Amino acid sequence: MTLGHSSDMPDAGEVRLAVDDAELFACLGFRWDRERVCRPVDVASIPEVLAAFDRDMAGHVWAAAVLEGNPFTYPEVQTLLEGITVGGHKLSDEQQILRLRDGYVLVRDLVRSGEFRLTKQTSDEVHAAIAREEALEWGQFRGEGSLVTSVTVNLGRFGAHEPPATTPGGANLREIHCRGLHALEACESPFERASAYFLFAAANQLYFDGNKRTARTMMNGVLLSAGIHAVLVPAQERVTFNDAMVDFYVTRDATAAMDLLGSCGPRVQESRDRMARITREARQNAGLDVDRGAGRARA
Repeated sequence: MTLGHSSDMPDAGEVRLAVDDAELFACLGFRWDRERVCRPVDVASIPEVLAAFDRDMAGHVWAAAVLEGNPFTYPEVQTLLEGITVGGHKLSDEQQILRLRDGYVLVRDLVRSGEFRLTKQTSDEVHAAIAREEALEWGQFRGEGSLVTSVTVNLGRFGAHEPPATTPGGANLREIHCRGLHALEACESPFERASAYFLFAAANQLYFDGNKRTARTMMNGVLLSAGIHAVLVPAQERVTFNDAMVDFYVTRDATAAMDLLGSCGPRVQESRDRMARITREARQNAGLDVDRGAGRARA
């Protein structure tokens, strides 16, 4: 499938817009510490990061599913992606796993062919793959279809986040999205641009459902296209991720959320340190803490 340039982004050869920090933040609706977020990330070749993404496909799918409350275990996701049915689960949970896989494969193939673009058209294609039969409508922004209904994001004790209204035809969301994409052209760092897009799309709830899944997939398309490892928020960090998102919605400061995303793939050593901590804590909780000095496990 070919997804070319869209009118909602300038051609690659055009000069990027001169947008200062205040204008960028005002356009996107939130702020962040640009110096901190633009710390270096690890860059490799596109084939190398795509190979890593392929190897970790089951991990990406499982982690994203866990963030949605899906009960499939990692071995069960591996089995299902190998084409073998797993019993004991609702069909809707199984279909969510397969749709996540479909969305990731779509973006992987677009990056591999050099056709991935950060546009509404690509986002709609990704959403149609990920949220088909799950969202009220899929593959189009709120209001572009036949439904006009409001959405909110439950923030627990902090109340609710209310994104822009759903209006007939969806022109307001298209305009917001277009302005946001143009503002993001001011971000020279692919990681900054990708992570800011994820939070921008999540804050505006462009679709009736599947917003974070779609936005994370688009974010990873930007990263992979730049030779940066995709973000994989470990399933064990579900609470940390949810807390970071609530903090973002409440404070409109994206720094902590962007830090978390950077330490889950793009900054390789930070990502390894995070996984080492997760593994160490899991072994300790299971009574398998290793006494390295004695070379034996302690009960």
